[in-house]
Amino acid sequence: MVTVMTMVELASQSGPQDTWFSRKIIGQGLLPLFVFLCSFIAGFGFIRFSVRMIRAQVRWWPGNVKPGGLHIHHVVFGVVFMLISGVSLIVVTDPTNTVKSVLAGIFGVGAALVLDEFALILHLRDVYWTEAGRTSVDAVFVAVALCALVLLGFRPVALIDWTAYQSNPTVGNALLLTGFLLANLGLAVVTLLKGKVWTGLAGLFFFPLLVIGAFRLSRPEAPWARWRYRTKPKRLARAARREVKWRHPVITAKIKFQEFLSGRHDLPDLFHERHLRHRERHRNHDRGSNTDSNADRHRRDGNGNGNGNQ
Repeated sequence: MVTVMTMVELASQSGPQDTWFSRKIIGQGLLPLFVFLCSFIAGFGFIRFSVRMIRAQVRWWPGNVKPGGLHIHHVVFGVVFMLISGVSLIVVTDPTNTVKSVLAGIFGVGAALVLDEFALILHLRDVYWTEAGRTSVDAVFVAVALCALVLLGFRPVALIDWTAYQSNPTVGNALLLTGFLLANLGLAVVTLLKGKVWTGLAGLFFFPLLVIGAFRLSRPEAPWARWRYRTKPKRLARAARREVKWRHPVITAKIKFQEFLSGRHDLPDLFHERHLRHRERHRNHDRGSNTDSNADRHRRDGNGNGNGNQ
């Protein structure tokens, strides 16, 4: 902790050197966000290295934390780190840039531990090394990308001229800004409903991407396609062809890169398989019961008709 504070102090007191870091990061008050991003990446890298060592059963590496046989997932430690840093930032009165940066670093480590098990929180079961566990890596990539865009000087809904409005806060300008914000929100929602998550998120920083994402074809399995393409088979077929031609190669490359960094998510989801088997047994049981009921009804009808004819 002392080392981190010393590094932050040196960075914040580095003097009026005309460098990109001093102008864009320190000069614009983004040092806490920079420390957060670095700590987040370091925390994610460390925990992924740790779990891969555990998965490979390396003897010299410490295993899972299991006090009394209870496996404590690292998301628990992440929540504790986030609470410590968040509450400290609330309690400390008028914190200095150094204090904010140190707390941001602690928060970044905690956020990395939490998002690394985002899939576990989402599914409420341990899917860490299954295909569903890739959701955690996707969440980490999104967090890193958004923080990096802000550090590079991009801002969400960047086309809005907030400075012009502050200098001339008229009702007309307020209505224009409100309309533009609602348009951004609407286009972002449509883009996300079409299954284009990355386009929707990046579009908050680059408005033309929202326009492209909202007006182009939906992905074939997205909610928009299920609602709007049900009666439009040609459009659905075009979306399916585009998915195979363009998106599948990109997704394959993304998965290879993710698994290079975080390990292979190739274990079967035993819970999901058990659920499918259980549902199939119930379906077969119900089908058999219906068949037996139909047979009994036919026998009763036959006996009843026979008795009536007698």
